[in-house]
Amino acid sequence: METIRLGSVGAGFVANFHAVALKSVRGVELAGVTAPVGAEELSASSKANGLGDCTVYPSVAELCKHCDAVAVFAPNFARIEIVEEIVEAVKAGAQLKGLICEKPLGRTIADAKRLVALAKEANLPTAYFENQIFMKSIKNALMQLAPAQKAMGPIALARSAEEHAGPHEPWFWDPTQQGGGVLSDMACHSIAVSWYVLTPVGKPANFLEPVAVTAETSLLKWGEAKYRKDLLERMGVDYSKTPAEDFCTGMVTFRNPDTGQLVKGQFTNSWMYDKQGLRLFMDGLGPGYAFEVNTLKSPLEIFIGDVAAEAVADAETALEKATASRGLLAVQPNEADLYGYVDENVDMREAFLAGKDAYLNWEYGLEITKLVQAAYLAAERRQTLDLTDPGIQKELDSYTSLIAQGKGAEVLFR
Repeated sequence: METIRLGSVGAGFVANFHAVALKSVRGVELAGVTAPVGAEELSASSKANGLGDCTVYPSVAELCKHCDAVAVFAPNFARIEIVEEIVEAVKAGAQLKGLICEKPLGRTIADAKRLVALAKEANLPTAYFENQIFMKSIKNALMQLAPAQKAMGPIALARSAEEHAGPHEPWFWDPTQQGGGVLSDMACHSIAVSWYVLTPVGKPANFLEPVAVTAETSLLKWGEAKYRKDLLERMGVDYSKTPAEDFCTGMVTFRNPDTGQLVKGQFTNSWMYDKQGLRLFMDGLGPGYAFEVNTLKSPLEIFIGDVAAEAVADAETALEKATASRGLLAVQPNEADLYGYVDENVDMREAFLAGKDAYLNWEYGLEITKLVQAAYLAAERRQTLDLTDPGIQKELDSYTSLIAQGKGAEVLFR
């Protein structure tokens, strides 16, 4: 079996989560990493788990010399500079088979367009890592419902939610570095998976045409004085001065270009879900059929009483973003597979070895960025945006949300 030697730019949470997923992927070796912090730890865990030698390299250029594909798992604000370095390495002779970028592709449409252009300049296949589309529960639901779709018609309403108690790192909370708040961070998932679920069987991921967006952004928990103080002490981010939204909800309307039918994708996301931990909830409603996914439903339950809780060192051994280490805990035995990380890496490997883009490429990531930014603009204006209006599209091309500019108080405290 031919092997892809994967290099990681970044050694934080998502890089380590992908390393866990790679335990279940054949034909991918974690060959190297470069990162300001965490590189040695990722290298050691890779070797301990038989994922590859994972050499620590001092620069992106050196990493590119020893890998077949490079994954950009670095913070949002650093990605353009990193991809520029990768392109220069390719021009200098690095033999890469493909480029990966973790969601979201860009903080703005201009950012995302720049990344797409850089990949084209290097003539490299791309993979946009949006794991939720690869969730086995979603894939299997659509497979089981395919005969019903063909007989009755496609899914007309998809609802998707991703919620937890808040990000791990300070830059995620800083809207000027991350590109916004929970809408930028997590609604990119929910919008993508709803678009995918609504797409008729056998059609490409971008088949349905987005025609309208409406959205709301709010600061509900982390704008309160007590929690602003906690956030400032833990993360060094002051939401009294540069707040980001901790809750968003909205709707994207899509049109079927073959039939003219309008279908709806609803998204809801928050950084204030103080229950067991990360919850993904999706459902789809069609004429005469439906499906529902809730990742907090598990075949495994664990109970830890107060007297035993002191022995528990890390709540997240049970579930990503878990906030408790005692009581009745929801435990997922294989989160990386449950959330789709395994299957998106398999798809990447097969595509890059065949010399082509993954199922989701960077152009698709650009389209998701457009919808996220349209949602921010709709929320600022308290309007439904007509995405078929050329004037709106032109405005979005150079748009940066007030929240991403550090002016969130103008829209979140009004």
